[in-house]
Amino acid sequence: MSADPTQQTDTHGAAIEHDDSVVVIVGSGAGGGTLAHELTARGVKCVVLEAGPYLSQDDWVNNEWEAFGQMAWLDVRTTSGAWRITRDFPNLPTWIVKAVGGTTTHWAGATPRFMEHEFAAHTTYGDIQGASLLDWPITLADLAPYYDRAEQAMGSTHRHGRPPLPANNNYTVLANGAERAGYTYYATGPYATNAEPYDDRPGSIQDGFNFQGDKHGSKWSTLVREIPRALATGHLDLRPGCQAVRITHDDAGAVDAVEYLDAAGSLHRQAARVVCVAGNSIETPRLLLMSDSGRHPRGLANAADQVGRNYMRHLTGTAYARFEQPVRMYRGETMAGIVADEARHDTSRGFAGGFYLETLALGPAFLASFIEPGAWGRELTSWMEAYANIAGTWIVGEDMPQPGNRVTLNRDVQDQHGLPVPNVHYSDHPNDVAMRSYAYGVADQIYGAVGALAVHHTPPYPSTHNLGTCRMSADPGDGVVDKWGRAHDVPNLFVSDGSQMTTGASANPTLTIVALAIRQAEHIAQELAAGNL
Repeated sequence: MSADPTQQTDTHGAAIEHDDSVVVIVGSGAGGGTLAHELTARGVKCVVLEAGPYLSQDDWVNNEWEAFGQMAWLDVRTTSGAWRITRDFPNLPTWIVKAVGGTTTHWAGATPRFMEHEFAAHTTYGDIQGASLLDWPITLADLAPYYDRAEQAMGSTHRHGRPPLPANNNYTVLANGAERAGYTYYATGPYATNAEPYDDRPGSIQDGFNFQGDKHGSKWSTLVREIPRALATGHLDLRPGCQAVRITHDDAGAVDAVEYLDAAGSLHRQAARVVCVAGNSIETPRLLLMSDSGRHPRGLANAADQVGRNYMRHLTGTAYARFEQPVRMYRGETMAGIVADEARHDTSRGFAGGFYLETLALGPAFLASFIEPGAWGRELTSWMEAYANIAGTWIVGEDMPQPGNRVTLNRDVQDQHGLPVPNVHYSDHPNDVAMRSYAYGVADQIYGAVGALAVHHTPPYPSTHNLGTCRMSADPGDGVVDKWGRAHDVPNLFVSDGSQMTTGASANPTLTIVALAIRQAEHIAQELAAGNL
């Protein structure tokens, strides 16, 4: 491991741990890292507890399976439900990162905004049987200025005068097919990897290896931008290797501390004025459920039995097309372009909501593992032999929230600390099935228009877009947090990641998580200054 800048602080000193004036943030990814940056820039003292190590660009390796083992959250989890993940990857329902920077260090970088109607899903789609649709308590107009700030912070291409990334072959194949199939809205972004130097980050060298880690540093992550800037203020105490295990509260019901295990397994207690949980949509509800008490017998902030419910993971699937001539999809950026025409809401297609098609390139080892889990013989080798001639696109679409899709504590299985593991239960809604089937047909049409010899439909991978489980709601009976991400039941507890999303929309979630975190930080700072927190 490279030199750790957090070592400048006595991270477990008694004086620090008893300082009840700090904001404790659990997690350092898109939500937690952004929140830390925004608050410390305003002079607010923060402690960030990150379960994973502090890895740097020097530590990352350009080898997909080695990088996976280096970065992925591989703690024990269990899976249930009718989704195929239960069969293919029962111990890996989600594919996220356990390290400083969180999953912003492992993401493809797409930054589309949610659309206006997606903030009013129930009003727009109506009552859909089996779905627990709800309108967000905020609108696109409320979030628009924060989208602007997030795009500028992340350096989104195609936005605010930022130039686009150059097209690679994988995108050119998709774009040509989209044009011939009658589509209009396709481009090489928006994408949070620099096409040219910006904000102290270099331009992309199109090396094809920035998906898991980015040794070149052109892709935005909180590890690269927000965490170093927060540390530079002197107001951030960053503690890697520290797993939060419980949030405690005082007799009045306000949270007062976070208990956590350090890398050696020793238990600590960090006092807090405010606690912000940003552990991803799996670990966030797990922590709240483990923080039960006499006042909160079903778990912290869970009076309405909503913590863990309405888990969403985005409708996904991949189409790989085989051509007579080489494509070499692995050259250039992993996420090299987007087709947006189908992101609209149009029930004539047989489903509510919409989806994007986004280029995707996997290396040979990942492709062999994910193209058709369990496949063997010619079914698999015919595709692997044609690796250089393959183009790939990923389907990203809105899945329906369902109260039964949820994260719970599996008390029959324990992790390395002896704690109950999260169980992720998920089954597709019929709307999801209809959308995925239609989207596969669109991919067939696009690739067929440019002469594909065959198109293979790959089932969903372990989830990378984990959403919901602590959703925003106007009515405390419908969700966990209010429009600021503040828990309905607990006055100084916030949720600061994708868990708070009321619905999933069709767009990749990272931009929205960052925008919400900027907005939340502004609110928390104002409330602290006013003495309301």
